[in-house]
Amino acid sequence: MSIIVNLDVVMAQRKMSSRELARAINITEANLSLLKRGKVKGVRFETLAAICAYLDCQPGDILEYRPG
Repeated sequence: MSIIVNLDVVMAQRKMSSRELARAINITEANLSLLKRGKVKGVRFETLAAICAYLDCQPGDILEYRPG
């Protein structure tokens, strides 16, 4: 089971920097970087909701399931 994080793609489509998003949702740039690279074991719904609200997207735009 693989969950792919497409946050960097969504950010690029909106011409958003990591610094800007991190400040807007009140997390560190280091934590955002780990999330973007898929190096986290979980993400709080509160954080996911804040990302989606700021980027005007759905969780499915950011997270993708690929079997295998």
